[in-house]
Amino acid sequence: MTKQSKADLALLIITISWGASFILTKNSLNSLGTYNFLAIRFILAFTISSLIFYKNMKKIDKDTLKYGILIGFILFSGYAFQTVGLNYTTASKSAFITGISVVLVPSLSSIFLNKSPEKSAILGAIVALIGLALLTLNESISLNIGDLYTFISTFAFAMHIITVGKYTVKVDSIALAIIQIGVVGILSLFTSLAIEKPILPPISMVWFNILVLSVICTSGAFIVQNAAQKFTTPTHTALIYTGEPVFAAIFAYFVAGEVLSFKGFVGAALILMGMLVAEIDFMSLLKKKKSVNQ
Repeated sequence: MTKQSKADLALLIITISWGASFILTKNSLNSLGTYNFLAIRFILAFTISSLIFYKNMKKIDKDTLKYGILIGFILFSGYAFQTVGLNYTTASKSAFITGISVVLVPSLSSIFLNKSPEKSAILGAIVALIGLALLTLNESISLNIGDLYTFISTFAFAMHIITVGKYTVKVDSIALAIIQIGVVGILSLFTSLAIEKPILPPISMVWFNILVLSVICTSGAFIVQNAAQKFTTPTHTALIYTGEPVFAAIFAYFVAGEVLSFKGFVGAALILMGMLVAEIDFMSLLKKKKSVNQ
């Protein structure tokens, strides 16, 4: 197995964990405001990560701090605009618009990284986007201000993937990820203090949910992403992340008994097909087959 295949597998595991996180997040938001929840989740993740990887944190240099703050601000911007957008649009449209990052990343990569994505990755991204539309869109397509805010968040999430790919090869990946987490936590806390009335969770089950989200879906996920992106492309990363709603639907079926429609099953299959197209690199296989036949 190549280093890129191992990196893509690690990113797939992250995607599965994020798919499972929807239920824990939903249960937590029943007791906490959005930014209150994000502040506790990310600050707790930052604290735990810093204690575990204290040796990496002790060696932070100016570049690591600079890149980490930049990427953390971009990541928080994605969460902020997405959250505001959800006040004016539906969850299904938000999921689809956010997923548009899968086609934004290849385009933005060519601009900011001066690197053209593989043709198979582009094809896979298009197939996955069609699948995402079938999986998430259940109503007529009409645009509103919430959709605009969500689309802005999509650029932020795309830029997060690209900037991680650009800077993680230059500095310590673990320290870079931990700084990002801390920046999101601090900015979420300031936002919560400004527009919410932040509280500590009053229920032990909520604390359990947040602890799992902090350790596995935040600290573990972003540290693994930063390490994995040293060996894979931003386009592959974005494409793999489109699997999040697929795994969310799978966990929703087993935990809450929610069943996908036929259209949803087709959409999920197309998303997985898009991942395979990029991972196996069908374009290269076709060229090899053509050259052999000649």
